[in-house]
Amino acid sequence: MATIDVLNMNGEKVSTMELSDAIFAVEVNKPAMHMAVTNYLANQRQGTQSALTRAEVSGGGKKPWRQKGTGHARQGSTRSPQWTHGGVVFAPKPRSYRFAMNKKLRRLALKSALSTKLAEGKMIVLDGITMDEYKTKTVVGMLDKLGVSKALIVNGEHNGFFIKSASNIGGIKTALTNTINTYDILKYDKLILTEDAVRKIEEVYA
Repeated sequence: MATIDVLNMNGEKVSTMELSDAIFAVEVNKPAMHMAVTNYLANQRQGTQSALTRAEVSGGGKKPWRQKGTGHARQGSTRSPQWTHGGVVFAPKPRSYRFAMNKKLRRLALKSALSTKLAEGKMIVLDGITMDEYKTKTVVGMLDKLGVSKALIVNGEHNGFFIKSASNIGGIKTALTNTINTYDILKYDKLILTEDAVRKIEEVYA
């Protein structure tokens, strides 16, 4: 089993903990991670883009000139796609971009992302994050002591004080163990987990 140092909010080592190889030391599957990222981004799309086809553009009912004898190419409508103010060829219409990933592949992608962070030395484990007031300065101080500027911070328990305090810090995102995803893990430079979060992840994804 891999081991990692456990730090406190002041960046001081307080202990070490063993990590499950089944979660944090799997063989990295890049195609699975790519699929998971593509799936996440596709599911975020609103799919509201819309343009008018030649049948939907107002006007154009009259033939602009007679069929023959003018020297111009024949035209049937001023709303044909080649005309200014004409309709759009194969105009985009509102649709859903969502697609499903099977559970096994999604879990493999998540484990691969977690294993990547650990292998690259970009994972930090804290003994806990305790806050009893809304104080952004406290979170900023913790990040400075950890030497982190852009990170995904995963807590095992919901802490409204911490989540609200960290919400307006650029480059920082908070999450719970049941909301983490491959995209966020790979997007942020550092992954910060509490001990409780690590245990919950190992329990759910083992």
